[in-house]
Amino acid sequence: MHRPHITLACVVHCKGKFLFVEEFEHGNLTLNQPAGHLETDETLLEAAKRELFEETGIHADMQGLIKIYQWSAPRSKTDFLRFTFVVELDDWYPIQPQDPEITRGLWLSLEEFYHYIQQAGQCERSPLVIESVKDYLKGEFISLNTLKVFR
Repeated sequence: MHRPHITLACVVHCKGKFLFVEEFEHGNLTLNQPAGHLETDETLLEAAKRELFEETGIHADMQGLIKIYQWSAPRSKTDFLRFTFVVELDDWYPIQPQDPEITRGLWLSLEEFYHYIQQAGQCERSPLVIESVKDYLKGEFISLNTLKVFR
């Protein structure tokens, strides 16, 4: 039986800017949303909140589900199911990564994001990063009531 990796990501938005985290991957500085893998005995929402805190130092609740993406990473041949949540903040928070792999957090407009990834040695972590922002901008969120946990 095939088992894809289950990951979670947060599109964090505040005052026209999006929060991205920067890390090195394959020799490049990459931008991603705060994101990571579902761990044993975690719900999807618990995992999203944990990843948000670990990568940014921010404690916040998810307000909706943007999309569920299925993607096969061409380099690693790894299949992913990515649950992407929306987090709306009233104010920008200072970014204090708890995860040593995160070099910094950046509040960027969409234009600033595109400028960043066009620089030599810099890119987005995957095509899901910008796709998630585009889907966020459509504003068609799925209620968190769609997720039901049985334990």
